[in-house]
Amino acid sequence: MSILAVEHLRKSFGKGKDSHVVIDDVSFALQPGECYGLLGPNGAGKTTTLRLCLGLTTPDSGRITLVDHPVPQEARRARLKIGVVPQMDSLDPDFTVEENLLVYGRYFGMLPAQIHARLDWLLDFANLTNKRHARMGELSGGMKRRLTLARALVNDPDLIFMDEPTTGLDPQARHMIWERLKALLASGKTIFLTTHFMDEAERLCHRLAVIDHGRLIAEGAPHELIAQHIESQVVEVYGDQAVRWSAGARALAERVEVSGDTVFCYTRHPEPLLQSLSHTAGLRYLHRPANLEDLFLKLTGREMRD
Repeated sequence: MSILAVEHLRKSFGKGKDSHVVIDDVSFALQPGECYGLLGPNGAGKTTTLRLCLGLTTPDSGRITLVDHPVPQEARRARLKIGVVPQMDSLDPDFTVEENLLVYGRYFGMLPAQIHARLDWLLDFANLTNKRHARMGELSGGMKRRLTLARALVNDPDLIFMDEPTTGLDPQARHMIWERLKALLASGKTIFLTTHFMDEAERLCHRLAVIDHGRLIAEGAPHELIAQHIESQVVEVYGDQAVRWSAGARALAERVEVSGDTVFCYTRHPEPLLQSLSHTAGLRYLHRPANLEDLFLKLTGREMRD
């Protein structure tokens, strides 16, 4: 039984000739205990998809079942069983760390005794025990993000929606959040994650989908998608002569892309490329395995999105 099932979802905004399709026949399902990622460029439809799943936006057509409740018809009841980590922290600046958790728990109809019974665990989980009585102005960005994560767990949810949970954090804070998310998955929680960090998706997601222009264009386990869509080896070449060198490289690689002064060579057999580079002065290069970022750029393009 899926904890979240989305079937043939469609959503457009505007009317008549000004109508714009944002979600176009999207279907996917989350299984209990997995981390499912939704990746896509800006404007691809990720946030709209989350809002539809939460019952905050009404679809034009399609069906959503969230923790056994139809959405949006029974969205309020469904949301009692989920947690949400939004893109931007919405913590109350007038409250302490503890008070933010207490007040949020009341939104779920929890009794004060029920919330207090979870406080120690939540604070320990977020590594904020020594900040229990601190106000928001005393917390770093990483601490606030961990508090937002702890707040999403007040009601012991079955499913946690996370919308770009580590944006703006330094590497140490990101790694701490990752460890906390891995602990949640190990305990049997389910996570629905949107992120712009490909390494984050590759580390955390059991499965993921790539969405672009409102349509799901790929779905599967990260390593399976990489193997399916991308040559196994990548050679990145830099330098003033890299673009000129790329003309000859096209005969040595299955695929060559030029982005600015960088040449990306995709191949299953990198030896001819590496031999060519060893005899070419003035070029720097990096030889690495293909990764999720390569997949993302191949499927959605390298052009900037606003």
